[in-house]
Amino acid sequence: MLFALPMVVTSCDDHEHLDTALHIGHVVCSDGQTLSVEECERLHKEPVAVVFSVSANGEDGEGLAVGLRELSPVEFSDTLGVAQGTSADTEKKDGNANTYAMYANNKAGSPLADAVFSVWRYGQSAYIPSVAEMRLLYASLSIINPLLARCGGDAISLHDDGCWYWSSTEVSGQAGAKAWLYSLGTGAMQETPKTEAHPARVIITLRK
Repeated sequence: MLFALPMVVTSCDDHEHLDTALHIGHVVCSDGQTLSVEECERLHKEPVAVVFSVSANGEDGEGLAVGLRELSPVEFSDTLGVAQGTSADTEKKDGNANTYAMYANNKAGSPLADAVFSVWRYGQSAYIPSVAEMRLLYASLSIINPLLARCGGDAISLHDDGCWYWSSTEVSGQAGAKAWLYSLGTGAMQETPKTEAHPARVIITLRK
């Protein structure tokens, strides 16, 4: 299983220079290029995600992008009382490792992790963001939300009854029973039983 989206630079027919550097608000195309939404539309490329975070030092990858589609409400776990091996550190950007731990756990199934791997069809790893990664998404929401809609995706709900999304972070001291929901409307967190069904957003790591 791959854990990053390779960035591919290709030349266009008219040999114009394309800005394929990572910028918040740029669009990730199905061929791996990152372009402005205008260039993506002009070249008739398929958008799959929107960049919402760019790393200053590269230690967490070059950037993060959120997929265009929202996952339908689903349970974090099908069983209570089993810690699924994710981190409970709300400051750690480890959604990729968390989601894989949920998927690979043989003591409790994860409908949430199963949903991620069943809907992403672009050859690279997609995952549920940790609380720390959700904070980065929240910080860029005013930039990326209009672009999600422009690309034909699902804008992130800001309404009180629709803004709560699963993170991939379990609750410290209650890892067998609860994980964190994160409100992309307010930036708030809420401890939630893992057998409740809630929507989620898929993100990917970008590397040069």
